[in-house]
Amino acid sequence: MADERRADAGGTAWAGRAGGHRGVARSGRTRWWARASSAARRVPEPWGFVLAVFVGSKLVLTLVGVLVLTAWDGVPGAPPAAETGMREQQDAISSHRWISLWFAWDSFLYDHLARLPLDRPWTDFGFPLLYPFLARPLAPLLGGHTAWALLLVSNVALVFQLYFAYRLGGRLLGGAGPDDARRAVRYLLLLPTAFLFQAALTESLFVCLALAAFWYAERSRWLLVGVIGYFLAMSRSVGFLVVVPLALVLLREHGWRAGPRAWPRLLRQGWPLLLVPAGWLTFMAFCRWQSGDWFAYQHAQETGWGIRLQNPLGVAGSALFGGNSADALRVWIVVAMVAVAAVGLRRRADWPYLVYTLVVVLVPLSMGPPVYKSLLRYLLAAFPVAFVLARWARRPGLDGWLTAALALLQGALFAVWLTYWTHLII
Repeated sequence: MADERRADAGGTAWAGRAGGHRGVARSGRTRWWARASSAARRVPEPWGFVLAVFVGSKLVLTLVGVLVLTAWDGVPGAPPAAETGMREQQDAISSHRWISLWFAWDSFLYDHLARLPLDRPWTDFGFPLLYPFLARPLAPLLGGHTAWALLLVSNVALVFQLYFAYRLGGRLLGGAGPDDARRAVRYLLLLPTAFLFQAALTESLFVCLALAAFWYAERSRWLLVGVIGYFLAMSRSVGFLVVVPLALVLLREHGWRAGPRAWPRLLRQGWPLLLVPAGWLTFMAFCRWQSGDWFAYQHAQETGWGIRLQNPLGVAGSALFGGNSADALRVWIVVAMVAVAAVGLRRRADWPYLVYTLVVVLVPLSMGPPVYKSLLRYLLAAFPVAFVLARWARRPGLDGWLTAALALLQGALFAVWLTYWTHLII
């Protein structure tokens, strides 16, 4: 009995110590979680949600990307012969796939522009310069890696893009609460090729600036709209045409009155919109300064890629009935997005966003067949489509099905992009 009591006492003492250790561990975890929760609550709304979505999407896409690439390594003939050069360029940027997978084709051209010396004659005019020039001051902080600086610019722009999508989406969807705003952010990241927002490309920067311009236009901050629009036009050639839908926001604010008697008031309030085309004129002036040709960018695109202004409807028709299944798929996705925009933005109050969508969709098509390979990339600029889908997803039962369908489509396109058939996407 004495031995049993000693054993029981020992066991009880051990259990007490173990329970004490578990209690301390639980207490430590509780304190850690409480501190994390307290810190999260101190983050101003909506930055907590925005940062969580950014980090979550980054982790999910990176994990999926690495898994797909690892599985693809065992496929005979991978990568395709036409893509081996790009694989070598990716390896030169980083041996870590979770970094290098975010670089493809135009990323390397932007890297080249970010490294070109400014004290020598400039010969590369095919791309607007805002994106590569933003990477220049960041590169020394990253050991001189301009490619990494480009990726940093894209991802910082994505964070602010999600912020402005939250603000603008919530306002356009009714502004009754955070659910609409969060749904707008989610559907923006569910667009078919939204994974490109994470890549070293101009998509996140352009959409960030476009969302910011419209957000401040909705709040009648026209000087700020003009400054943002100036940089928007310097980020991509279609950017200066965004002045048209922005002007429609101004016109809507004045009850759609555009007669001669309304001109003084419209000009007094909306003159900063002149800064939007001034952004593209700045790039043209750079071309003139460096080459003596105001249209050096146009001539570079014509000789380098065969891009010429054409009827966008004729270009779309030739793709749909030209016998190339990849081109037809791209244009059918264009048709679907335009149809969604036309139905969802038919209200008069939404006309500025319908016009914006038509501009960013039809302008790439007007450049002719050479842009087919990048068409799915250019469609990312049509952010109002995501807001329409978010509005429709209010209906019970539709949100889940729509989210699943878009996630599967994006996952399939992401896998195609990763497995080096990138020219289906960009």
